[in-house]
Amino acid sequence: MNNTPRITIAIDGFSSCGKSTMAKELAHRIGYIYIDSGAMYRAVTLYCLDNHLITDNHIDREALARAIDSIKITFVTNPATHKQETYLNGVCVEKEIRTMRVSQSVSVVSQIDFVREALVAQQRAMGHAKGIVMDGRDIGTAVFPDAELKIFVTASARVRAERRAAEMEDADIDSIERNITMRDEMDMTREISPLRKAHDAIELDNSHMTIAQQDAWLEEQYNKVIERLKS
Repeated sequence: MNNTPRITIAIDGFSSCGKSTMAKELAHRIGYIYIDSGAMYRAVTLYCLDNHLITDNHIDREALARAIDSIKITFVTNPATHKQETYLNGVCVEKEIRTMRVSQSVSVVSQIDFVREALVAQQRAMGHAKGIVMDGRDIGTAVFPDAELKIFVTASARVRAERRAAEMEDADIDSIERNITMRDEMDMTREISPLRKAHDAIELDNSHMTIAQQDAWLEEQYNKVIERLKS
C-alpha cells in the first residue's frame, strides 16, 4: 500500500512567471490534480466581455452579481494533447482566455469581492480531498492558508513580457511589459486578497532558470515536505 501522504501545494506569484507551466508539470509528475485559479478569473472576465458587461474598463457589477452563480468553470483533459483545458459553461475557452483582450481586464474583474468569494468557494471545494496543485495570486494566503507547501514565484517584468510575447503573434514587448507592470500594481494594492508572499512560502526567482531547472527545484521542495511528514 502506498502510504505517501497527500498534500496541498499552493503556487502564488506575479503574472507571466510560468506558475501554471510548473504547476501542471509537478502535478503530472506526482499524480496530483492541477487547478489553474488564474484561468477561472480569466473565464469570468471573458464572460463579462462577451456579454457586454465591461465598457472602457467599467464593469456592470449589478449584472455580473446576478450572473455569477450561473458562471460554471470546469477543467477537462484534452484526450489528444493530454493537456488540461478551461471550459466556461460547457464551452472550451482555453485559447480565448489567454488573449490580450482578456489580460487587459482580468485584474479589474478579480478585484470584485463577490467574484473572489464565488471562485474561492469553488477552489476550496475542488481541493477538499488534497492531492492538488493550485496556482494563482492568493492561494497560499486566502484559499489554502494551511497548505503544506507554498511557493511564491517572481521574475523581472521584462523577462515576463518576453515570455508572454513568445506565445503571441505580432506582439509588442513594450506594450506587454506595461500591461504586466500595471497588473502587478493592481494585484498588490487591491482591497480583497492582495498579492503577497505568505510568511511561510518559499520564494523562487526564475528569471534566469530553464524550465527543467525550475521543475527539478520544485520537485525537490515537494520531496522535502513529504519526507518531513513521513518522519
